[in-house]
Amino acid sequence: MGTSATIPPTPSSIAIPMDRRTLILGGLAQLALSRGVEAAQKKRRVVTYDGAEVVRFPTPERPGTLIVNTGTKSLYHVIGDDLAMRYGVAVGKEGYDWAGIAKVGRKVSWPRWTPPAQMIARRPELKRWRNGMPGGIPQNPLGARALYLYANGKDTLFRIHGTNEPWSIGQAASSGCIRMLNEEVSELYEQVPVGAKVIVL
Repeated sequence: MGTSATIPPTPSSIAIPMDRRTLILGGLAQLALSRGVEAAQKKRRVVTYDGAEVVRFPTPERPGTLIVNTGTKSLYHVIGDDLAMRYGVAVGKEGYDWAGIAKVGRKVSWPRWTPPAQMIARRPELKRWRNGMPGGIPQNPLGARALYLYANGKDTLFRIHGTNEPWSIGQAASSGCIRMLNEEVSELYEQVPVGAKVIVL
């Protein structure tokens, strides 16, 4: 009586700190993983696009005019009687977008693509194509057809063209040009003459 004894720690009391550390580390790992997945999903976001359609589109512009709304990722080919054919497009990424009024200066089927010097500086692997990439090959980003936009008689270096990345339609994904599905830009190519007015908003 009157004496005290030291009670050894129980196995459960020894395990608690380790379990807590494991729980914390596991939680942090799970958080990092979920954020990584979320970022990847956002980057590769798939936008549903069901194809071109005729829509009501009141405008003072003449039939044949092309109007690109970069905010809604839509290109409108004015038909008349307050109607237009609406196409889904991909537009320029932030910092590479362009807006203005131009004309279709020329049209090319299976266009050759020459990356500009600024793009080669950002992506040195494109140097091999500095003299031009042949049209019709899978790597060519201009796709099946291209409408070259001119302003004041000069090439703006911006195009309305097809794409080898159809999943980019509906997104801000290009270096400034307007991308369309190959089958849809081919349709537009046949309908729009050189000299047609183009408005990019």
